[in-house]
Amino acid sequence: PQYLNINDVLGNYSLTLIDALDTLAVMGNSSEFQKAVKLVIDTVSFDKDSTVQVFEATIRVLGSLLSAHIIITDTKQPFGDMTIKDYDNELLHMAHDLAVRLLPAFENTKTGIPYPRVNLKKGVPADSNNETCTAGAGSLLVEFGILSRLLGDSTFEWVARRAVKALWNLRSNNTGLLGNVVNIQTGHWVGRQSGLGAGLDSFYEYLLKSYILFGEKEDLEMFNDAYRTIQNHLRRGREACNEGEGDPPLYVNVNMFTGQLMNTWIDSLQAFFPGLQVLIGDVEDAICLHAFYYAIWKRYGALPERYNWQLQAPDVAFYPLRPELVESTYLLYQATKNPFYLHVGMDILQSLEKYTKAKCGYATLHHVVEKTKEDRMESFFLSETCKYLYLLFDEENPLHKSGNKYMFTTEGHIVSVDERFRNSLWQDILPGEEGTAEKSKPNDLKAVNFTSNCNRVPDERRYLLPLKSNYMRQIDRMVGLI
Repeated sequence: PQYLNINDVLGNYSLTLIDALDTLAVMGNSSEFQKAVKLVIDTVSFDKDSTVQVFEATIRVLGSLLSAHIIITDTKQPFGDMTIKDYDNELLHMAHDLAVRLLPAFENTKTGIPYPRVNLKKGVPADSNNETCTAGAGSLLVEFGILSRLLGDSTFEWVARRAVKALWNLRSNNTGLLGNVVNIQTGHWVGRQSGLGAGLDSFYEYLLKSYILFGEKEDLEMFNDAYRTIQNHLRRGREACNEGEGDPPLYVNVNMFTGQLMNTWIDSLQAFFPGLQVLIGDVEDAICLHAFYYAIWKRYGALPERYNWQLQAPDVAFYPLRPELVESTYLLYQATKNPFYLHVGMDILQSLEKYTKAKCGYATLHHVVEKTKEDRMESFFLSETCKYLYLLFDEENPLHKSGNKYMFTTEGHIVSVDERFRNSLWQDILPGEEGTAEKSKPNDLKAVNFTSNCNRVPDERRYLLPLKSNYMRQIDRMVGLI
């Protein structure tokens, strides 16, 4: 457990090849996409004696197989001809096979919250840990839900939704917050830290994205409650991002039961949150928070895994080529069209070229100050970091121009937001619904407790700094840049 950056079992199933499939499509490279898909169909098998993380296998492998399948079978083919000759839904069948192998994680748990790891051949290992993180157990609904709706088999969505509800029901009566580690048998919180980073990040993200994709009203209600709670208990600093006195807004880690500050660090995964705020229209707050992570990037040419804002120094100094800051930069540019975010992207790109490029790819930085490298390139570098950078600069990309609406999974895989995912083929089976399931229309999305929305970024501000220069300097001082 102490080796945070290498403890994730890669599964021995061509992880990077699978995870990068839809990146090739987004880049319009049909010949490489078709070659890669055929390679996956011909050479990858999940019938392996490998113990994998349920969450990582779901978002990196299952999600990518589903995304590539949706791209191949899209009648409009917006990215160029990505069809595969004689394609017979092989990627969908592979996704189904993998998901069936992950299902034992949901069995024999008293809460319905899944085990964190499963052996693809043998099920849950005998010595398996009964503790799991909230994000790992509660961020399976998008991929499992898509699979269920493509297959017309409710099993996968049902177990994923049951896990989300089980976690949701364990939140603190006092604050409404969730912790970061829970015992799947007792429902007892082992990790009581509540924040936006590791252990919780994608749980919040998938409450909103499940609603966008499936239109289940309860997902939006949970998200709105969660967002309100986050604003009340985790947010520090002045009330408005771009006006007033006081410290810049910052989201801290607190005790889930008391709301008391637990430590003075943020982790690099939190940099996804401005992007999530863009999706709900809280653009002003997103601008401020993004500026804080970008200031840390400017200082080191990378984001350390943990940064202590009180000591103005990294607590954990490695950078595994994570995409979260690029993702938020891309989404903020889409929302504001402010050229500032193109400059941020250029800055990130130049840092990656300067510090992380290696002979056969790009390397994890072992230490952001010393710039030493590790012999490791995470699969999310190609599936997310490169994809978001590419899309940031490719304004004419079919993803932006095709008229199709796309959503990104937490691993950056694209799925089209379309009617077939909003109509489940089953009724009365999702846990706790008993026929009361109410669909809401795509335009019903109303986030709560925020200060602005997309419409309030006036045209004249698009060509000014998104954040007033005195506030920019304040953030630069806060991270020791000036």
